[in-house]
Amino acid sequence: MLGRFELTDGGLLGITTDNASSNYSMTRELQSTLEASGIEYPALRNHIPCMVHVIQMALGAFMSSLGVKCRTKSWEAHECD
Repeated sequence: MLGRFELTDGGLLGITTDNASSNYSMTRELQSTLEASGIEYPALRNHIPCMVHVIQMALGAFMSSLGVKCRTKSWEAHECD
């Protein structure tokens, strides 16, 4: 994919992902792959967790602490009152 999008010359600035642990593993593997090609790519500095997901997780924890219960609808996995 890096070759397909012409990112093998160091043009990749950063990656924004959700907070799944597999994305942290992916960025470390990307760092290894790029370094093997002679490209410096500090994964820890260039991996940007999506702020919306961070806010969603914090809000979910807050709502849970208030005892807000969620209900399931046919078109959505969960909706909270």
